[in-house]
Amino acid sequence: MTGPGDSLEERLVELETRLAFQEHALGELSEALADARAEGNRHAQLLQHLLSDLRKVRGELYADAADEPPPPHY
Repeated sequence: MTGPGDSLEERLVELETRLAFQEHALGELSEALADARAEGNRHAQLLQHLLSDLRKVRGELYADAADEPPPPHY
């Protein structure tokens, strides 16, 4: 036979289980966010490097800005 305390204990166990699951999920999300930020930083550095290289190449190809062709939308 179950008493009134059993229901409260079951609810407490269920809440503790949910809390543990949420803490675990939060930890995983935090790690995923840190990984995504690091990857974003790597991509930003790579983009800056590529833009720098592009500027150098364009500078070598078109020493005079008047020689540079117009952008594609013209």
